[in-house]
Amino acid sequence: MSFDFTNWVDNLLVNVLNMNANTIYIPRTIILFLLLIVLCLFVWWLSKKILNYIIPKVTLKTKTLWDDIIFNKKVINSVSNLLPAILFNNYAPIIFADFQFIVPFLTGITTIFIIFVTVDIFNSLLNSATEILSNIERFKDKPLYSFSQLGKIVVYSIAAILIISIIIDKNPLFLLSGIGAMAAIILLIFKDSILGFVASIQLSGNNMVRVGDWVTVSNYGADGDVIEINLTTIKVQNFDKTITTIPTYAFISDSFTNWRGMEESGGRRIKRAINIKIDSIKFCSNEMLERYKKYHLIRNYIQKKQKEIDDYNSKNSIDKVELINGRHLTNIGVFRAYVEAYLKSNPNINNNMTCMVRQLPPTEYGVPIEIYAFSKNKDWTKYEAIMADIFDHLFAATKNFDLKIFERPSTGDFK
Repeated sequence: MSFDFTNWVDNLLVNVLNMNANTIYIPRTIILFLLLIVLCLFVWWLSKKILNYIIPKVTLKTKTLWDDIIFNKKVINSVSNLLPAILFNNYAPIIFADFQFIVPFLTGITTIFIIFVTVDIFNSLLNSATEILSNIERFKDKPLYSFSQLGKIVVYSIAAILIISIIIDKNPLFLLSGIGAMAAIILLIFKDSILGFVASIQLSGNNMVRVGDWVTVSNYGADGDVIEINLTTIKVQNFDKTITTIPTYAFISDSFTNWRGMEESGGRRIKRAINIKIDSIKFCSNEMLERYKKYHLIRNYIQKKQKEIDDYNSKNSIDKVELINGRHLTNIGVFRAYVEAYLKSNPNINNNMTCMVRQLPPTEYGVPIEIYAFSKNKDWTKYEAIMADIFDHLFAATKNFDLKIFERPSTGDFK
């Protein structure tokens, strides 16, 4: 909007409307201001139409996805808002040349608006960058939201300093010089963000947790998959589909269990015990051993152990009339051997990992015979089915070894 156009408005007011040349500065300013508003609205409408028409056509023709994400509708609309604001900021001082007292107010308001729009553009670009990187395999497990939020905090802080400097009409460096005195307040305001950022770096650097990990955080009642890591919180979707939000720094200050090691290993651990009643444990008679030999999984084991025990008893002249003398097989020992053989023959058990059956110290609930093995399938549903099948078989098999499983007495046991 040049001075030639201003002269044209002056001529219009004086020659056409017969106004006094000495008093036209007020109506001239009003007319020029209204024309500037109309021009800004037109530029806003035109830029929005052009950008929304051209940019999508260009981005759709490319094979890459990143340009579609960056040049989204929000970014285009923000740029459309920026152009008329810049236009107004440039020409308002010319229009209000006769009213210099109002120029700082108008330019200040416009500059603040430009700052807000610029911040909005930066935020949109940061969101777009986060979305692009999250689709790249090497960045999927990184705390991208934390870095994005940190970037937003930096942008907001700069914007706040600029806006305050405009309002109080001071150089931004003047405000920065007082930051030291405000450090305590800043630390108090951004405490969670600072702690979260430090925790995010530690979690990422030490590869402690990442999106997709199954974690258990007992202090917060969380047990499920990590779905989001941001600057201040980590979101965990529990297996009942509820969402638990945990402070990021809690993963550094408190303990938690990350099941990623299990998921990346060759199997999922089965660790469960059967409690055997102590009064059902006894030495094996010849009749019992002959019966046990019919179970093909332990036939060779019994024959081998019988020979070993007979050789020992003969060598040491053991009186075998009483089974307590010398060495003899027990039904619980044979049962342990059977369980171990059963596990090793089970195609669902990973024999390349630890597989054992151990006897734990006796308790008031009997003698625990614990299975410690790893299923090949780590899927929760299939894992539970495999474990259930194993124990279904063992519960039914105990009676074949003249053993009884401990259970609390019920009403029917007292009849």
